[in-house]
Amino acid sequence: MQTPTKIAVAGATGRVGRYVVEALLAGGHEVVPIARSLGVDVITGDGLADALTGVACVVDAATGQSPDLTEATEFFTTAAQNLHQVGQQAGVQRMIVVSIIGIDKFSGGYAAAKVAHEHAVLSGPIPTRIVRASQFYELIPQGLEWGRQGDVIYVSKMRSQPVAARTVGQLLAAQATDPAWAAAPSSDAPTLEIAGPQEEDSVELAKRFVARRGDDVRIEGVSDPNDPDSVLNQTGALLPGPDATLAGPTFEEWLDSADYETSLRTTYGSP
Repeated sequence: MQTPTKIAVAGATGRVGRYVVEALLAGGHEVVPIARSLGVDVITGDGLADALTGVACVVDAATGQSPDLTEATEFFTTAAQNLHQVGQQAGVQRMIVVSIIGIDKFSGGYAAAKVAHEHAVLSGPIPTRIVRASQFYELIPQGLEWGRQGDVIYVSKMRSQPVAARTVGQLLAAQATDPAWAAAPSSDAPTLEIAGPQEEDSVELAKRFVARRGDDVRIEGVSDPNDPDSVLNQTGALLPGPDATLAGPTFEEWLDSADYETSLRTTYGSP
């Protein structure tokens, strides 16, 4: 049986963070949830020193609200600097940070901000391991709302292998409590990847989602051949590598789960 560990989770109320907290508590560990709504802010630093006191590991699943490159980069790099600085003073021994599969191939927007985030966390004094995840099923409804124009939803064409946020949260919790890495933490530890069980086409995925919800809209796939990132989306840059962890549920299984209902409430306010 594992020795209980005190672990802080940044972004504890978010899509992935809530499942990290759930998995850690189920494993008997002491969890310190970090979120602005709970009075702890990774950007301003308010409450952070108290939150990290006695913490052995930090799981960073925090994310900003803006997809803008400049704003997202500022959020991620500031959060990384604060977690390293305050965490080192508090005696934090290691960090786990969630990122995105394939982002090092992209040049713009949120992906580029996450590349800056990875560099910032790996260059800090606390040994850090990166876990790159595929796109979450839970992000589908939000993405569809962004592309909605009347009775049409425009969806960027993309090949990916999406995964449930709960599955990612469980892997992050397992990494945070891994006794081998805890015994010898290092920022040289290989980056891990986690994805869902099968490749999906974004347009077909959107059609299946709106059909399940009973949303009477037309789905149209779009792409910009002059945008290098759009080309990367369609040519498999977001697909996991051969050493990735592949884990369910499938998309259909997720649609039948309580987590699907939660994603609807988060996006639309009700199922």
